[in-house]
Amino acid sequence: MRKSKTSRWRATALILLNLLMIAHIIEWRVMGKTVSPIEPSETMYTLQNGFINAGFIFFSLAILATLIFGRYICGWGCHILALQDFCGWLLKKMGLHPKPFRSRLLVYVPIIGALYMFVWPVVYRMFSEPHEPLIPKFTNHLVTTNFWQTFPSVAVAIPFLFVCGFMTVYFLGQKGFCTYACPYGGFFGLADKLSPGKIRVTPACNQCGHCTATCTSNVLVHAEVKQYGMVVDPGCMKCMDCVSVCPNDALYFGFGKPSILVPKSDAIKRNYSLTWPEEIVGVLVFFGSFLAVRAVYALVPFLMALGCATVTTFLTLKMWRLFRAKELSFYRFNLKSGGKIQKTGWAFAAFACVWIGLNIHSGWVRYHEVLGNRAFKKVRLPDELALAQVDPSRWLNPTDRDNIVQGEGHLQSASKLGLFVNSETLPKLAWFEYLLGNTERSIQLLGQAATYQKGEGKALSLYYRGAILNRLGRYDQAQASLDQALAEREDMILARQEKGESLWQLGRRDEAISVWTDAAQRNPRLAMVNNELAGAKQSLGKIEEANDHERQADQFTPNDPLFHWMIGRRLQDLGMTELAEKHFQRVNQLDPGVTR
Repeated sequence: MRKSKTSRWRATALILLNLLMIAHIIEWRVMGKTVSPIEPSETMYTLQNGFINAGFIFFSLAILATLIFGRYICGWGCHILALQDFCGWLLKKMGLHPKPFRSRLLVYVPIIGALYMFVWPVVYRMFSEPHEPLIPKFTNHLVTTNFWQTFPSVAVAIPFLFVCGFMTVYFLGQKGFCTYACPYGGFFGLADKLSPGKIRVTPACNQCGHCTATCTSNVLVHAEVKQYGMVVDPGCMKCMDCVSVCPNDALYFGFGKPSILVPKSDAIKRNYSLTWPEEIVGVLVFFGSFLAVRAVYALVPFLMALGCATVTTFLTLKMWRLFRAKELSFYRFNLKSGGKIQKTGWAFAAFACVWIGLNIHSGWVRYHEVLGNRAFKKVRLPDELALAQVDPSRWLNPTDRDNIVQGEGHLQSASKLGLFVNSETLPKLAWFEYLLGNTERSIQLLGQAATYQKGEGKALSLYYRGAILNRLGRYDQAQASLDQALAEREDMILARQEKGESLWQLGRRDEAISVWTDAAQRNPRLAMVNNELAGAKQSLGKIEEANDHERQADQFTPNDPLFHWMIGRRLQDLGMTELAEKHFQRVNQLDPGVTR
């Protein structure tokens, strides 16, 4: 069989693609801004938030091109496929030829994943927010200063590439991830069925089978061209290797009737890797593994979870056969012979048990994370009221208390059992601890969370830490934490308001007034800041300015006794007793049952 001439051209195209991706990142690092990521996943933000970005434009044009020319974008313009091809090439150099894993049911995973990523958010918004427009208002996000915002960290990206590149190829075949996990391929596969562009055949074909042997997309090329006169499998990525190796030049790329109009035939017999009972078990294992690892520790992204689930499914079913079959091999390794498990079989079993065990462990951690997060969302106590004094227990109703206790237990279990730190659940656990009266533990957890977080998440953790330290009277530490929060998010006005309280309590009153004034200018609707400025101006004898701020505060103060109580309590702690008393009087007018 002659070698494919197009494989070198395709390898060149894929290498050039990766070099362009590296250049894109370098440009962003040097210039500070660049074109938004040219990733299909960015389309989610267009559908959900109306962000017109480069990823949405690319994905739309790619689907339109697929409708005409077929699924060639995957074969010639995908960095994940380039990685899979590279891993397949390495394995062949080691004398290991990846064998395709064929499943009847798992091939539907990509389209289900695509619907979940791109259709479900729209449907969910339609029912959960019926007053919102189905199509959001579009805004220009073609250029970004935060290129890496929607991508995982490098520490996650490396195992992601290893799992979705090497492991899926090793266990599932050359295009394992494309066949059983890639959601973008789900849409490309549908578009390919409507495309007139196909690999077609002339009468010169003598059914030598070279085309099928060289195809890395696991397509039965020789059988399909014989039966249909063209390749109808949507998994065909138009790599053109089959055309290149044909000894009679009988294959070519051409236009004609799309495959959706071709009557299907049962004449092509496919050799599947699984029996029907194994297919059903495989689906259950896949679904369970996906739920177990998806977003566990707030680290595993959607695509990586799909890749992990495919590997888990293969290993589980292979393990099942290892203990039931009399003979079993994997690549050139003999796992079981004559009913006896060989050394390589035990090594395979050990690896599979570790992998499956990690999946089960991740599922247990994820279970506690999910229940803890649900309990957190059910707590109705407003943050402002909880932060009005050190011990907020008086405001907790029985339902909130139960949710807090249960949520704290679940997140504590997830934290103790986990192999990694979940930077998203730590602040929630810290808040549970604060509401339960464990303020020192809460401060410790918020500080720990900030070391693992970046951007807005880090700023919020530092803000809450500073607010709690203010309530405890540790104003120097509070100011330091709030300064760190503002360094992460310069526009976090509540952090400025809390910083003003720290400075006021430290006797640096001019600085406090300056910080509060800045916060009020940024958002004149902040009732708390205007009340604090009114009290500060009163203490300086600037009665007219104080009255102006008081009127501004009254304009935006909710007619809620608890809100007035919160403001009064905070002003009382700052020594602004005259103004605090006005709010306490207002509390008595609205609800005499609320005491100081």
